[in-house]
Amino acid sequence: MKKNDVFRTEVEVKPSIYKINHKTPVMFLGSCFADNIGKMVAEKKFEVSINPFGVIYNPLSVKQSLNILLERKEFQKDDLYEFNNQWVSFYHHSKFSSPDRDEVLKKINNRIKKGADFIERTNFLFITFGTAWVYEWKETGKVVSNCHKIPEREFNRRMLNPEEILQAWGEIIEKLHTQLPGLKIIFTVSPVRHWKDGAEGNMVSKSVLLYAIHLLRKKFPDTDYFSSYEIMMDDLRDYRFYSEDMLHLNTTAVNYIWQKFDQRFFNDETRKVLKKVDEINRAVAHKPFRPGSEDHLAFVEKTLQKIRQVESAFPSIDFSKEKQQLQ
Repeated sequence: MKKNDVFRTEVEVKPSIYKINHKTPVMFLGSCFADNIGKMVAEKKFEVSINPFGVIYNPLSVKQSLNILLERKEFQKDDLYEFNNQWVSFYHHSKFSSPDRDEVLKKINNRIKKGADFIERTNFLFITFGTAWVYEWKETGKVVSNCHKIPEREFNRRMLNPEEILQAWGEIIEKLHTQLPGLKIIFTVSPVRHWKDGAEGNMVSKSVLLYAIHLLRKKFPDTDYFSSYEIMMDDLRDYRFYSEDMLHLNTTAVNYIWQKFDQRFFNDETRKVLKKVDEINRAVAHKPFRPGSEDHLAFVEKTLQKIRQVESAFPSIDFSKEKQQLQ
C-alpha cells in the first residue's frame, strides 16, 4: 500500500511477556473503562473480580481501595456519612448507598471480604486511572472516591501532580510486592473523556496520568502498560467509535480494544479455549425455531457436551447459568 493510501495510524500492540489464561485470576480496579474490559474478560469465562468498591477514577482513591483490601478493613457505622436520607461511603460508588445504614455496611463488608480473598490469589492486577483531578473533603482533608452529589463547597478540588502519584503508588506497589509476590501489575489510562473538567482540563489531567505511569514504570520495570488511551486517541480517532454522549466508548470501540488486549496478553492455547467459549456463548444465545423438537434437543445436548469438555479441562470456568438456560 502506498503511503498516501493509508487512512489511519494503527497503534501497534506487541505481545507482553505476561500471559493471561483461564487458570490465572484477574482483578480490575479503577474507572468505568476497567468495568468495560473487565466485563469482556468475565464474558470470556476468565476468573475475574471487577471494582469491589465500584467505579473509582483518581489514583489516590484506587490506592486507598487496595490498602483496604490488603488490610481487610471492616467498615463500622462511623465510617459512613448521611446525606439526603442516604448513608454513603466516601470510599465507594453510590451503588453501595442506601437509607438503611446496616444494609450499606453489609454490602460494603461482604464485597471487601470477597475482594480481599480474591486479591490474595490474583495473578494479574489491572489498574485504570481516569482523572488526575481529586476532591478533598474539607472536614477531614482526605481525598474521596465519590462526592455523592454533596455540595461542591464541602470539598477542595485540585489536580494531582506526577510526583505525588509516583510517591503514593511507589508505596502501594512495594506493599503489593511484599504481601503478594509474583503479582503482575498492569497500568492503563482510561480513554473516556472527563468533559466536566473542560477540554484543556481533561487533556492536562490525562497527560499527568500518562507521565506518572511513565515514571512508575521506570522505577518498577516489572510493571506493564496497556495502551488503551493511545488506541482510542490515535487509532480510533473518529466519533463513530463513541456513544451518543460523544465521551464514552461504544461497543465497536470496546470490541476493537479487546482485540488489541488479546494480541498483548493471550497466547495461541488461550485463544483456542476462547474460540470454544465463544461457540458456547453463541449457542446459548441462539433462539430455536422449534423449541423441544428433536433437532433442538440434539443441538442442546451437543452444546452441553462442549461445556462438559471445557469444564473438564478448566474446572475454574463456571457455565452454571448457561447450563441452566439450556436445560
